[in-house]
Amino acid sequence: MDYTNLAILLGVGLVGGAWNAIAGGATLFTFPALMAAGLPPVVANATNFLGLLPSNAAALMAYREELRNGGVLLVKLSVVSGAGAAVGSVLLLVSDPQTFLFLVPFLLLAATLLFALGEPMRRAFVRLAGASQTSPAVYGVLFLVSIYGGYFGAGLGIILLAIAQIIGHSDFHAANSMKNLLATNFTIISIVIFGIGGLIDWTAAIVMMAGSTVGGYAGGYWARSVNQRLLRTLVVGFGGLLSLVYFWRIFGPHVF
Repeated sequence: MDYTNLAILLGVGLVGGAWNAIAGGATLFTFPALMAAGLPPVVANATNFLGLLPSNAAALMAYREELRNGGVLLVKLSVVSGAGAAVGSVLLLVSDPQTFLFLVPFLLLAATLLFALGEPMRRAFVRLAGASQTSPAVYGVLFLVSIYGGYFGAGLGIILLAIAQIIGHSDFHAANSMKNLLATNFTIISIVIFGIGGLIDWTAAIVMMAGSTVGGYAGGYWARSVNQRLLRTLVVGFGGLLSLVYFWRIFGPHVF
């Protein structure tokens, strides 16, 4: 990989780190950026996990006050989400690369829809489930969505926010801190599995990590003042356009 691509990935990591910490959805442009730099789709996906890890992990420092009283509940949620992520990551590891390439536009579209419909979905989910820290349904949903998180993960933040609010975190920043913690937890587990499986391009990942470390830490503070609705609108618009592009590239004009 030449220095130009590495410089671009550093910038992508910086912006993606801040974006992920504030509103989520950075995978919708960091993943294509890695493919544009020449990485195969499965390798780009696995590398993206490591490249964006600091965007959630560094943001935890800004949310340390909100996380201080999490206790046993956070441990339980982390175990469940980690188990789901392990299943999803193994599925990616053993799947045919061509199958993943076929799924890319559908995954991007699913992530975009999660962002577009995420807020009404979150409200409906919270209303139907009610606040219960011990509900098996909450843990079951967390396990299932974490499988998706371990496989691809884009757009998962809105579901994690809903789960955080269901279990009693009505304040946005408390819920966002839990979202970042769970995302960091299952990302680390996925990285271990991908690393053992040889799917990570370490050079590209380390360069992106350098950028996303700075961006994630800054984003954790900016989240308190930035217009998140505007950012989410931009994510949805870009994600929808990107989905169409990949549908065209993979399936050709006859799809339309």
